Amino acid sequence: MTRSVQALAYARPSALESTGSGRLLGLETAGGLTPRGAEAHPRFFSGFLASPQVAARGLLAVADVAAARYHQRIRPGSLDPVVTGNGDRLRFESFSGCGGVYARLDVLAEGLGGAETGHGTTNVDVNDPLREALSRMAGDDPLHLRVGPGEMAVTTLGGAVVEKKVPLPDRWLRGFAEAQVASARFDLRAELTGAEAVRFLRSLPRARSRGRAPLWVIQSGRTLRPTTRPGPGAVCLPGPDRLAALERVLRHATGLRVYGPVPDGPAASSAWEVTLPGMRLTLTLSPDPARGFSGEGGVLEALATEEAARDAELVAVLLAWDPRIDPADLAAQAGLTVERVRAALTRLGTAGRVGYDVADAAYFHRELPYDADRAERHNPRLVAARQLVTEGAVTLDGDLATVLSGERRYRVRQADGVLSCTCRWWADHRGRRGPCKHALAVRMARRGAVLVEAGR
Repeated sequence: MTRSVQALAYARPSALESTGSGRLLGLETAGGLTPRGAEAHPRFFSGFLASPQVAARGLLAVADVAAARYHQRIRPGSLDPVVTGNGDRLRFESFSGCGGVYARLDVLAEGLGGAETGHGTTNVDVNDPLREALSRMAGDDPLHLRVGPGEMAVTTLGGAVVEKKVPLPDRWLRGFAEAQVASARFDLRAELTGAEAVRFLRSLPRARSRGRAPLWVIQSGRTLRPTTRPGPGAVCLPGPDRLAALERVLRHATGLRVYGPVPDGPAASSAWEVTLPGMRLTLTLSPDPARGFSGEGGVLEALATEEAARDAELVAVLLAWDPRIDPADLAAQAGLTVERVRAALTRLGTAGRVGYDVADAAYFHRELPYDADRAERHNPRLVAARQLVTEGAVTLDGDLATVLSGERRYRVRQADGVLSCTCRWWADHRGRRGPCKHALAVRMARRGAVLVEAGR
């Protein structure tokens, strides 16, 4: 597994302090991007929260996921949450150390008292003393939230005094992209009231579900009931114990919404959104607790096309830290089809430049504060496919193709735009985890042949 070290430099530790008018939650920021360019300590928000205790517990839930490994619980993850200011909301995001759980707390305009936020993305320091202070918060005394340095400190910061160096595996970067791609295929499958949500979530098994068949649930009246197999309206719950972070906010829950794709296999990812006063907390689960999102392969088709790369450069210029990205509007601005814009957004997702909000059914703009382009460079199947094309291992013959890989020859067939292969990967997954390296190589070779023919 490829990994690097990410250095997060903060001006001071984040802290929760008592003041004469209530409490001050100062979240310190590391380097990030804003409309003004790169900043060492960007400042996104300063104002009173409408529901202080709910916000504190929601932030703790996101930090819980960042520090958790739900599979092979060793070497806990330690990447600080990412915060994005989108003008009308703050989004706090994290990924579990095992790469199988993506968490996001959306603090909406009503949760921010209607105050506007800045625009940009950075990491925020959530240290152990702050976690302890937030967990002890009781009541709803006024809480002033500051994301970034204080007014006086903006011009007087002399340099970073707190630095964290954390491992940053490539699978986390690929996971952000894959989670976004998976979520874009979700529809709302079930919706519960606050009381029913609490009852259902507290009834789930808490033991680790490693090796067990995935649980499926379906809405029945006002609640969710288990079902033995996927069917219309069913949602997969792979590893119920991975929803543990939601317990932080259950006492404040006003409802639960469950999202998932049309069931088409033995397991599937799903998103579990707890609605809160002025906020939403969402956990998105990979299809299998034993593997993270990084191996799902949903981004590979977009990465394999140079057309999407060129389109992504154009679409990126049009992004403006919008909380909701409308592909149709982008298509009109860029002079592209909606399908090409969606492929471009997928490619931008591999660099952490867009995410997907299932509640809004829309993409949103953010810029992850680390070199997420490595997600493409180090994707094993993509690298292997390009190598096969470079070596001339692909022979095209109409709708059929032959790929020489090692000492074996694989036949790749195209039907209705979908490629199938005679390799073991295809036999095991049938496209549910993206194309195999042979199919990707054929896709690249076909596009190359079309470009050559067009150039004659």
